Amino acid sequence: RLLLESRLRQAVANGALQLHFQPLVSLADGRIVATEALVRWNDAELGEVSPAKFIPVAEASGLIIALGEWVFRKACSQLKQWQAEGIALPRMVVNVSHLQFRQKTLAQTFLAILTETGVDPHHLGLEITESAIMDNPDITIGTLKELKALGIELSLDDFGTGYSSLSYLKRFPIDKLKIDRSFIHDISTDTSDEAMVTAIIAMAHYLGIRVVA
Repeated sequence: RLLLESRLRQAVANGALQLHFQPLVSLADGRIVATEALVRWNDAELGEVSPAKFIPVAEASGLIIALGEWVFRKACSQLKQWQAEGIALPRMVVNVSHLQFRQKTLAQTFLAILTETGVDPHHLGLEITESAIMDNPDITIGTLKELKALGIELSLDDFGTGYSSLSYLKRFPIDKLKIDRSFIHDISTDTSDEAMVTAIIAMAHYLGIRVVA
């Protein structure tokens, strides 16, 4: 674990990680409507390290703050490059960790990176997990409003696995719910999962929130 943390610290400092991009596709017409930036690490000594291994280490050590900023800056730079090449990607989506989201200066940090890279914030999206957003709901609302005021789209990730209160959900300025894959995996064979997903979609649409699975 110490070796992993030491190598990861060097990788973050030297910008030795990579971003891979997972498309979000509209089922209606097959268009790519956004892409999600996913951090990957191929270390010279350790080889390819799974995010399932290095993300928990980054969170436990506090490295996730610097790593999260690096991912956001790199994603913005890539989006700007694609736009300059004539690739009109509607939106780049970046994940925000629990520790990142608790930073009081999060909105200011992101604004500085947006200014530095020259990216229109309306082409950016942030995904925040349900557990992170419900950690302190009253403070959360203020942070979400600051991010929303920048023009960034906000998504609630892993929905259905935490302890969301519907009374708070209607107050959060959320644009999109991302249903956790544990519900999606057996949707064609498990009637309970089908019912849950149907209910989540209906509730979200009535609240004016879009849904991703």
